[in-house]
Amino acid sequence: MSPEPKKQYDRYINRDLSWLKFNARVLQEANDASVPLIERLRFLGIFSNNLDEFFKVRYAAIKRIVDAGKVGRSELGGMSAIELQESITQTVIAQQQQSLDILGAIEHELAKEGVHVINETQITPAQSEFIIDYFLREVSPALVTIILSELDTFPALKDSAAYLAVRIVMSPEDTNFKEKVNYALIELPEGIDRFVPLPEENGQKYIILLDDLIRHCFDIIFSIFDYESITAHMIKITRDAELDIDSDLSRSFLEKISKSVAKRSSGDPVRFVYDRTIAPETLHFLMEKMNINSTDSIIPGGRYHNRRDYMKFPSLGRADLLYQTKRPLPISGMSFEGSLLAKIAKKDYLLHAPYQTFRYVVKFLRESALDPKVQSIKITIYRLAEVSHIASSLINAAKNGKDVLVQIELRARFDEAANIHYAEQMQNEGVRLIFGVKGLKVHCKACVIERLEGDKIKRYSFISTGNFNETTAKIYTDYTLFTANDDIGKDINKVFNFFDVNYRMKTYKHLVVSPHYTRDVWSELIDHEIANHQRGLSSGIKLKLNSLSDHRIIEKLYHASQQGVSIQIVVRGICCLIPGVKGMSEHIEVISVVDKFLEHTRLYIFENGGSPKVYISSADFMARNFDSRVEISCPIYDQDIQQELLETFEITWQDNVKARLISQTQDNAYICESGPVIRSQFALYDYYLKKLERS
Repeated sequence: MSPEPKKQYDRYINRDLSWLKFNARVLQEANDASVPLIERLRFLGIFSNNLDEFFKVRYAAIKRIVDAGKVGRSELGGMSAIELQESITQTVIAQQQQSLDILGAIEHELAKEGVHVINETQITPAQSEFIIDYFLREVSPALVTIILSELDTFPALKDSAAYLAVRIVMSPEDTNFKEKVNYALIELPEGIDRFVPLPEENGQKYIILLDDLIRHCFDIIFSIFDYESITAHMIKITRDAELDIDSDLSRSFLEKISKSVAKRSSGDPVRFVYDRTIAPETLHFLMEKMNINSTDSIIPGGRYHNRRDYMKFPSLGRADLLYQTKRPLPISGMSFEGSLLAKIAKKDYLLHAPYQTFRYVVKFLRESALDPKVQSIKITIYRLAEVSHIASSLINAAKNGKDVLVQIELRARFDEAANIHYAEQMQNEGVRLIFGVKGLKVHCKACVIERLEGDKIKRYSFISTGNFNETTAKIYTDYTLFTANDDIGKDINKVFNFFDVNYRMKTYKHLVVSPHYTRDVWSELIDHEIANHQRGLSSGIKLKLNSLSDHRIIEKLYHASQQGVSIQIVVRGICCLIPGVKGMSEHIEVISVVDKFLEHTRLYIFENGGSPKVYISSADFMARNFDSRVEISCPIYDQDIQQELLETFEITWQDNVKARLISQTQDNAYICESGPVIRSQFALYDYYLKKLERS
């Protein structure tokens, strides 16, 4: 008799709880004494920023299920939406407390280094003079203070803005208010740095948070009132970030997205965070006026919210409290002198950012913009840098008479406004724009140019695992393949044809493209590894990705494990697969690396009987990447690049400093193995440095 199938929640980790485990790994970095102190503060900022986005998107989606009166078990991996809400809230409360404890410990260590983060009760007379002057010059003109007692309707608070909720106890002589106790809100100005350096004293550095600087100046802000006491506690509300795109046919897609982004700030509240020391009557007043209810996540926090601002904690000239900056390396054999296209015509090259410089992507486009033989440029864009050399190169090409076609994704979460800005700018300069496919996000990262050589068109392409963004390329790990393979160039053209005529399914000879083929191709390759193992041939699967949550592909991996196929997975974030379970996944091992850089590469390796099939991809193993996004996975044909990818995967797999084991217990235990110390991100830089020296 075959054993009973396991229940759904025994086979998968809930994706949202798995994501919270990932954010716990970020918090581990903030707590790691081997990480430089200011970098630890910045990891606290990343932890907080991640949490903000999680509540705006994922928690908001769960809340919509609850508000609709649905249970949601099928969508949520076996848990009901209400159960999941409670589990998330309790997990976040515990993590928030841990983050506060870590912040206190870091500030204690900073003080030993002569860097003091002080509050309004610790200010010296000299510092007070500086603060009042700074307040009057920089802060007061930008300050929004709302006296709540005078309003019939409670103001709509901005999404994720930080507010000081002020309780004012009036003196008997006051004639301004009917009530003895009144309330006000002060919104922290977003355009002013959260951390204000104060003048040094006796060689010691001092910083005060903008919140506490404002507290010190309450006597100035409320000088027209007679009061006995003022207390202030911080609050923050997070709103649903889902875009509500109207169906007005007279409006362009660009206009619709612009309008939806503008309305996002008025989305339904999903999380309310408050200083746990706030007076109960103040908290009750606020929650009643704001209509905060039981389906919102209510988080008692610390004195300071919006700790995402710690991502920008000033360096204070203390390089010793930061990671050592290493200059990105050139690619071996790919000089910036002369024509980049001429080099790519001879062989494929692989860029691995940030270990190698992203300048090659910009150089490729700048050269194409100037080259009189280049006829056209087609590129997909998902997220651009704030100041984008990519966009300026494309505009330059259009001004030089090239046919420039840009597919720009206006719905790239939280980058919509930036993409709208660049879309309008490029459109005004003669660049042709495509805004995607109805019902699909365009998430692939690809470019193809066509160059007239003799009487024939030659195609040059690059395909990437990450965004064409100069800023994130300094901190995200990503692969970019440069190739003159004409078949790959033709397949990229077919993707652009699909954007124009999307009711017709294309046939791709080389690229694996979602939403048409990706799931089927990966399933077939997994089946092929099973068949090879059964025939006694070399078999195995190695995956490096950001998220693994699609249940159908997880079942394929479980089946491969049950047939004896060895599977190694490096996952940064969500992992719904449960590894190491006897009879289900005992041949699957999963690790996660969280370190200085954000792991973003997607690499898929199938042993294929000793002749590996290797792909780089824009797609994770998530249902959305298979079914509701346009994605590209690109095969690697160059043997040297294949070998490089196999070696870089192995370096990451051998990490015994920053790798955590993903297991049934979900405890994020570090992998501590005997032997040489391998910190993979540092080892990968050394790997490319040695490769360069050998050449």
